[in-house]
Amino acid sequence: MDIRSVMVVGAGQMGSGIAQVMARSGLETLLFDSNAAALEHGMAKIRKNLERDVEKGRLSAADRDAALGCLRAAPGLDAAGSTDLVVEAVVETMDVKGPLFQVLDEICPPATILASNTSSLPITRLASATSRPQKVVGMHFMNPVPVMSLVELIRGLLTDDAVCQAITALGKRLGKTVVEVRDVPGFVSNRVLQVMINEAIFCVYEGVATPEGVDTVMRLGMNHPMGPLALADLIGLDTVLSILEILYEGYGDPKFRPCPLLRQYVAAGLLGRKSGRGFYDYP
Repeated sequence: MDIRSVMVVGAGQMGSGIAQVMARSGLETLLFDSNAAALEHGMAKIRKNLERDVEKGRLSAADRDAALGCLRAAPGLDAAGSTDLVVEAVVETMDVKGPLFQVLDEICPPATILASNTSSLPITRLASATSRPQKVVGMHFMNPVPVMSLVELIRGLLTDDAVCQAITALGKRLGKTVVEVRDVPGFVSNRVLQVMINEAIFCVYEGVATPEGVDTVMRLGMNHPMGPLALADLIGLDTVLSILEILYEGYGDPKFRPCPLLRQYVAAGLLGRKSGRGFYDYP
């Protein structure tokens, strides 16, 4: 099962990053977003990132041009019908992802693999929205995609072995390390990470330390490259809350109960970097 062409659906931070690494590896890559402004911004961000890599000596001008030559903005979702793989990277809710998978299932030929970049939602449930559950798989990239080397491969209950083998081979082509995990809420990455972030928020909520203090302890004491609260701001506090709610519902374990302070921040529109303010200010 050779993957030569891909469409990425969703041109936000994750989707544009996924499209960038796909194009850099020589795959014919389409990027689509139902929001035209978001699509334009995503394409511009990729061009800017590649140009920065050239300026810093990480990429040759010829390789930049080759990557851009492999990348196109898709005029509509129907263009997915000509690709070997579709990677969905839209908002982290089943209400959005489920209907999207239904539409993709109708558009794409039977051989096309449908992958989700979901960080917490069950792949088996997404697959049930299609007539090809054996062709549906989780392909969870880490943020920022061009930098982070991990991809979690999540096998749904009915996912074919050949599909997992194809995604593993693709991950290696992208220069990623692929780790296969079970289809459980949060998989491995967010099952572990979100508990740490939530506990860091509780430390602020209970007055144990300031956000700066919590992050400094984790950076200098635990050798983390970024503190958990700065990381939460980068992910987006609304996304953190959504993932914690999925974990809490999926496991029924109080250790996943979102901190009330997190709920307050999200209700106030303090979402982190994307809104200009979260636990830190971003002018």
